[in-house]
Amino acid sequence: MSKKNLAIVGDIGGTNARFATVKPGSTELQDIEVLPCSDYPNLDGAFADYVSRHDLQGVKEASIAFACPVHTDTIKMTNNHWVFSKTAVKKSLGLEVFKCINDFTAMALGVPHIAADQLVRVGGGEGDPHRPRLVIGPGTGLGVSGLVKSANAWIPMSTEGGHVDFAPTNELEIKVLQYLLAKYKRVSVERLLCGEGLVNTYRALAAINGQEVKFGSPAGITHAAFEDQDELSLETMRLFCKVFGQVCGNAALTIGALGGVYVCGGIIPRFIDFFVASEFRQQFDAKGRMQGYMEAIPAFVVKEKFTGLLGAAEAVTNQEV
Repeated sequence: MSKKNLAIVGDIGGTNARFATVKPGSTELQDIEVLPCSDYPNLDGAFADYVSRHDLQGVKEASIAFACPVHTDTIKMTNNHWVFSKTAVKKSLGLEVFKCINDFTAMALGVPHIAADQLVRVGGGEGDPHRPRLVIGPGTGLGVSGLVKSANAWIPMSTEGGHVDFAPTNELEIKVLQYLLAKYKRVSVERLLCGEGLVNTYRALAAINGQEVKFGSPAGITHAAFEDQDELSLETMRLFCKVFGQVCGNAALTIGALGGVYVCGGIIPRFIDFFVASEFRQQFDAKGRMQGYMEAIPAFVVKEKFTGLLGAAEAVTNQEV
């Protein structure tokens, strides 16, 4: 098949630009390449370099996910220096079709295409494949999306669910909330459930326990917890998983996610065994009169590295996107 009949798909984050090619209608990724965003002044430079590397001149269709809002013509990346006009880039690259989607929309669209061996089950029943699915995950922020099955395609739900209010459930969590209220005017769940959220939680627990703050980065805290068995860092990780279970349960109730919960993002796959053994599932299920409803919902940790690319590939021919 001529390469002109392929589509280029991409998943652009703060650090890396991931590209691949697909045959429209397929999610079989080919020519996968990861390029550092810092090596290029803007998207068009990285895109053109990828095209040159793989002899893709003449390809007229692209579907690319971005870790930032994409609803206006101007796209300004949240965590790198790229700023561009969708209209101008489409013209300069000679594209006939240029789909721009949010990175967590792509993550959601990729979920149905993940191989079974890239999913780690965290309790629950078998679920109902025809009912909505929740796709959620902490990384730089807390992404929350969903999927609803129509007769012809998966419909992604774009949300800002990471910014709902943090609702403490016990005395310790109330103290954490009070600590964070002194720092922020409003405390969303993202203030606890992301990379920076780990630091917020660690500092809050240190203040509550009257302990010294030894670590100032997510990597430092996780290393201290899992490699050095530092108790304050371990307490931070335990609370992180516990609160995440509460938040996932709330979101699953909100959208009726009887099709399952899929945990994505860059943080939790790094400590899956600890996560599975944590209070996540207990807190997910602990919804009082709705506990039976919750226990039927399967939850999975997604290990697939290129879920966003799979979603961008799905978006190529998905008319709901």
